[in-house]
Amino acid sequence: MTGVEAAAVPPPTSTPRTYRYYDLVMAAFVCVLLCSNLIGVRKLTTFDLPVVGVVVFAAGNLFFPISYLFGDILTEVYGYARSRRVVWAGFAALAWASIHAAVVVNLPPAAESLARQENLEWAFGSTARIAGASLVAYFCGEFMNSLVLAKLKVLTEGRWLPLRTIGSTVVGEAVDSVLFYPLAFYGVFSNDTLMAIMATNYCIKVGWEIVATPITVRVVAWFKKIEHEDFYDTNTRFTPFSLKV
Repeated sequence: MTGVEAAAVPPPTSTPRTYRYYDLVMAAFVCVLLCSNLIGVRKLTTFDLPVVGVVVFAAGNLFFPISYLFGDILTEVYGYARSRRVVWAGFAALAWASIHAAVVVNLPPAAESLARQENLEWAFGSTARIAGASLVAYFCGEFMNSLVLAKLKVLTEGRWLPLRTIGSTVVGEAVDSVLFYPLAFYGVFSNDTLMAIMATNYCIKVGWEIVATPITVRVVAWFKKIEHEDFYDTNTRFTPFSLKV
């Protein structure tokens, strides 16, 4: 074979790994995230619990921790880099939903919708401050959850999955709560009320993760078996500002 002929042969390329359910997990993650931030986010609900007493919390937080369950699956099975892409997808979806809601709510209503405009503004008219706080808190909290889980997996050599998922949620939800509530509501509520709301919602989110841990462990094991994947981030560059896998 001549030099010209050899040069014409393209170099071998590696085929990117494909997965059966990665895109579906991504879609489920984004769906839960959007619903948690759009449905019931401004509604406060209350429960009278034994021993604890009356607990008041934002209704939207009831299902938000499910996004952390999906985050655990993504990082534990597919690795930090692929989880990072999903976090960015969720961030883009949240940003667009905020813009979409702001435009729709602020469009001048027709006569037929005038009576319902106030209700629409109450349900979907989040201020720019709350929307911005939500984006910042989500971005930092989700990345910390994924980072801690990936690091702990390497450190423990894949053991103690329940402790790793709970530990990563404890850190991730702490970052989310410490950022969101002061950014969104400082000066709106008294400091004591703000701290009480923040602590209550944080405990609900972490408690949700603890209760769901047996399910998380089973689901993660199922995904690992189906996907033939159990990714270890031993050589991963842990910057959040990348979409590479």
